[in-house]
Amino acid sequence: MPKFVIERSIPGAGKLSPQELKAISKKSCSVLNEMGTKIQWVQSYVTTDKLYCIYIADDAELIMEHAKKGGFPADSVALISTIIDLTTAED
Repeated sequence: MPKFVIERSIPGAGKLSPQELKAISKKSCSVLNEMGTKIQWVQSYVTTDKLYCIYIADDAELIMEHAKKGGFPADSVALISTIIDLTTAED
């Protein structure tokens, strides 16, 4: 399945408490469970005012549906074409 990165603007995201992050995670998982197996949350990165979320999904429309059902912003959804890391530099 294709992999996507989603940018979510959430002012003060970096100051959210562990309990608030847990509540957001629970809501996301609840919506995902309702949606079935064509979309999966991999992980999210929390910055000062944004979340960058990695999802595996059949298409971007499923990600937008998840955002709408969960009440989450989805400012941009980009298809990941390639993943590189430090092993990419190895011979």
